[in-house]
Amino acid sequence: MEKNEYTTMAAVELQHWWYGGMRAINAALLERFLPPHRNLQILDAGCGTGGDALFLRRYGMVVGLDLAAEALALARQRLPGCLVRGSVVQLPFADQSFDLVTSFDVLYHRAVIDEQHALREMWRVLRSNGRILIRLPAYEWLRSSHDRQVHTRHRYTAGEVRRLLETNGFVIEHLTYALTILFPLSAAVRLLERVLPAQQQHTDSAMVMPSKPLNTLLRLPMMVEAAYLARGGRFPFGLSIVSLARKAV
Repeated sequence: MEKNEYTTMAAVELQHWWYGGMRAINAALLERFLPPHRNLQILDAGCGTGGDALFLRRYGMVVGLDLAAEALALARQRLPGCLVRGSVVQLPFADQSFDLVTSFDVLYHRAVIDEQHALREMWRVLRSNGRILIRLPAYEWLRSSHDRQVHTRHRYTAGEVRRLLETNGFVIEHLTYALTILFPLSAAVRLLERVLPAQQQHTDSAMVMPSKPLNTLLRLPMMVEAAYLARGGRFPFGLSIVSLARKAV
């Protein structure tokens, strides 16, 4: 990820419609499948600037891990302690250390050369019947300038994610596309980039904070999606793929 993207992320991720909507979707899945006592040991693998780690504290004790020193420096302003620098392909933790491992838009990154090795590492540090919650960007044909800014190596299909999880010892409990309601608009914008002359293309971060009314308006469809997923629903397409899976033992 470009270094300026970390600064933008830290500035907006607690209020931006996309981050808030995705956290609502994450919560919809976690609330359905996590045990009721909620005193879990949690690893946020690829914690970035710490917004999701803050959210995960409602479920237990959270350790955040990231390879980027820039991201961790910003995360420490919110989460003093409980942060570790390291790679998702070589987790610096003992076997069976965590009840839940989360990885939000990390395994797609070009710094993660082998996502299967990363998944095996996550399996290793999970306890018996522990769970993994991952999110990945969907569809190679939706590549955009944002993918260049965040160093995307690959965008996935739900079938690819299913095979990755099952091949590496996970039992899928829920797998779905997300950001479906806004998909036509977002896809149109991304495809338009390909026909615009380079000088007319938008080069600012995709995560710039919109106006408050627009931010609220854009978040509403994601709240609808979260409510549907909380009832066991699945979406057949979308900009992201989200899956909750259990360690098979």
